Amino acid sequence: MPGATAFVPALVNSGLPNDRFIFEGFLPEKKGRQTRYLALAEETRTMIFYVSPHKLVKTLAEFVQYFGAERQVSISRELSKLHEETIRGTADEVLKHYEARPPKGEIVAVVGGKISVKEKRKDDE
Repeated sequence: MPGATAFVPALVNSGLPNDRFIFEGFLPEKKGRQTRYLALAEETRTMIFYVSPHKLVKTLAEFVQYFGAERQVSISRELSKLHEETIRGTADEVLKHYEARPPKGEIVAVVGGKISVKEKRKDDE
């Protein structure tokens, strides 16, 4: 489903936890953007953002800066259209992909929540 409900298939396509998530929509342009990132840095739920194609590389660089290079990210674009694409990986990997291939179309970014120390230990066992 494109448009306003595009976040649902993007969340499912992401492979990230979808039992608990928050929908952020478009981030503020300037005022409040850094404040929003700082508040979201500790968020443990999966986060969903709408991103315009000309701001995707900048937004991915901000994901690396505020959430960390290893945070899991999924970018879905042109959902339900001919050129539908989903790219998954760490924030750094996905940033490098789109630096080399500038995106077009409607974009939904899905970002994994922060993993607690307790969860990291459980994953390492």
